[in-house]
Amino acid sequence: MPATLAVATVAATALSGWLCVEVYEQRAQTQRHQDILAAARQSALNFTSLDYRHYDRDSKNVLKGATGDFKEQFASQTAELTKLVASNKSVSEGQVLEAGIARADERSARVLVVADSKVTNSAAPEGQSRTYRLQLDLVLERGRWLTSNVEFVG
Repeated sequence: MPATLAVATVAATALSGWLCVEVYEQRAQTQRHQDILAAARQSALNFTSLDYRHYDRDSKNVLKGATGDFKEQFASQTAELTKLVASNKSVSEGQVLEAGIARADERSARVLVVADSKVTNSAAPEGQSRTYRLQLDLVLERGRWLTSNVEFVG
């Protein structure tokens, strides 16, 4: 009888420990997914909200959430884009409609984002609505999720 009680106690303790680890891992994954989605939404919003009147600030917002090739490509095009946006008096007001994680692990993620943008410029002063379907690749660097690639899809 004491041996049975001891085995039951060990089994219950092991099960309890295993359940605690499972709950912790589930909470960590849920928090990671929330962090990934928040970063992707902000990156997409920054990417689709640009105003010629303060393009320098807007482009810096894009670069703050970027890394790797995407950051290098965007930074290398900033001077040219600044001129283009200013000459056309372009204003784009973005809005993220949906975002979902296609895949994610502890260090990287791929997020699909649907965003709308109202774009006004010298050719369309009344504005045009545009819908974007974006695929964002993110990586975790120094505790922050940063966009490493943006592709227009679908």
